[in-house]
Amino acid sequence: MNFPQNLKYTSEHEWIRVEGDIAYIGITDYAQEQLGDIVFVDIPTVGETLEANEVFGSIEVVKTVSDLFLPVAGEVLEQNEALEENPELVNKDPYGEGWLIKLKPADLKDVEGLLDAEGYKAVING
Repeated sequence: MNFPQNLKYTSEHEWIRVEGDIAYIGITDYAQEQLGDIVFVDIPTVGETLEANEVFGSIEVVKTVSDLFLPVAGEVLEQNEALEENPELVNKDPYGEGWLIKLKPADLKDVEGLLDAEGYKAVING
């Protein structure tokens, strides 16, 4: 399993990568593997400002729907339009082409308080 060192993680299995004042958010390799084949990604919160840990969307797999939780507070700027036609990108490339949303964090310092790769590994290994 892949846990890039340049990302921060949550115990809800989301990752965040900051580029300038914009953050990309997606689900981890572990999460997509646990979920199985993703058939639909629903992000109804574009344009909204949400608090940390609020639900920003959901991922649907063959047997279930899972909520997606925002790692930090901020404004949801855009969703990954490619996922409308190809939701399986989340399975194939969760840290790259399978990103879910772009967020303008309310405070970039909030990202620093999230888990690093080692901390996230500790969460999933119990």
